[in-house]
Amino acid sequence: MKSYKRPPFLFNAHLETIFPTLSRRVRVSQSPERLELEDGDFLDLYWSKQGSERLVVVLHGLEGDAHRVYIQGMIRACMQAGFDCLTFNYRGCGEEVNRLKRFYHSGATDDVRRVMDHVGKRDYKSISMVGFSLGGNLSLKYLGEGAVLPNLSAAVAVSVPLDLLGCTLEIHKPRNFIYHDRFLRSLKEKVRRKSAHGFDFDLDLLEKIDRLWDFDDHFTAPLGGFAGAEDYYISCSSKNFISEIKIPTLILNAANDPFLSETCYAPHVSTENELIKFMQPEHGGHVGFFQKGGLYFSEWAAVSFLNSNI
Repeated sequence: MKSYKRPPFLFNAHLETIFPTLSRRVRVSQSPERLELEDGDFLDLYWSKQGSERLVVVLHGLEGDAHRVYIQGMIRACMQAGFDCLTFNYRGCGEEVNRLKRFYHSGATDDVRRVMDHVGKRDYKSISMVGFSLGGNLSLKYLGEGAVLPNLSAAVAVSVPLDLLGCTLEIHKPRNFIYHDRFLRSLKEKVRRKSAHGFDFDLDLLEKIDRLWDFDDHFTAPLGGFAGAEDYYISCSSKNFISEIKIPTLILNAANDPFLSETCYAPHVSTENELIKFMQPEHGGHVGFFQKGGLYFSEWAAVSFLNSNI
């Protein structure tokens, strides 16, 4: 597979990360479906169908949703290659407030499994996965936990935080304050929104929190059943699961990704699993990989890999 070369005007990792999102407009046709869950909650699914026998399930990143431009771009690329596509909002990421107190998190593969089991009942000859960032971590963890669909053929993880602890430390560094503060504001607003719908949260504590680590320690971890933030990060890091993956899988991480710690790259992440392919271009940023002409490098790489492993 060819390597990525960034255009000259995107001369640092932050421009590579921010520009592709702000400069792009993509909208694909999507049909909604509400998946009712056994615990009384729901997930909102969005289908893009064209009568294909092949399906790609696309997972969004932290504080994203099914309509983000990078999700829309990947769906368009996959559909142009002949696939049907499905994406979905994690709990707390849709327009309607979910019924239960819990939120999504980086290790919540129970909901991924519910979606995959649901699509497994459809008449598709092959199903693939593409996950971005947190969604990449979820995809890899789901695959490594086993008990996957028998017709699951391949997976791609883009800009994936294989080591959640290392990446959390990275995003707290001063050079990443724009991303850190944006994520924290969004997460805190979701707690306030939940509280306004009758869920019991300590809003006084919430207002005192000024670090993502502390948010995860006081909110994400307890709601997810973890002892604290560090336990959450260590338990849910996908690097602990990739050795057990049983289908061809591509991990695409740019070497200059501002979100990722060095522990997300070789030799810190290593596996003897020959089904795992690492692609580490020098540039690309986080969920960036901008290319002129409509198709981003991450989309080209994902479609090429999926097509070659079906």
